[in-house]
Amino acid sequence: MVGVTFRPQGSDPATGLDCVGLVWAAYSIAGCVLERPHGYPLRGWSRAQVEAGLVRAGFAPAVGDGREGDVVLAAYPAGQFHLGLIGLTSFVHAHAGLRSVVETPLDDIMRGAARWRPEQCPPRYD
Repeated sequence: MVGVTFRPQGSDPATGLDCVGLVWAAYSIAGCVLERPHGYPLRGWSRAQVEAGLVRAGFAPAVGDGREGDVVLAAYPAGQFHLGLIGLTSFVHAHAGLRSVVETPLDDIMRGAARWRPEQCPPRYD
């Protein structure tokens, strides 16, 4: 989905994605359909509210070593939280400033960020 247009509240790769829509679309394509949250703000939620939303959607904190495809919950200044998907060497996320889904090199901040994964979808080893 790298290159898909950024769109606030976007949940369809054909019309645009935000960070939440990207995560849900990626898991759906991988065969793990989760209930997607609606009506969330771009800013202003507390970490507790974001984490509660992840739990309601079927995610749990990742325990042990991180895996490719884990969801990263990154905290930015001014109370903004961001979700993306982590790989071995990269981070895929919907970048509002660039107006696109991008893949960036994995940095120390993302390596150390909280990771989440769906409880009901087992990992796939293709």
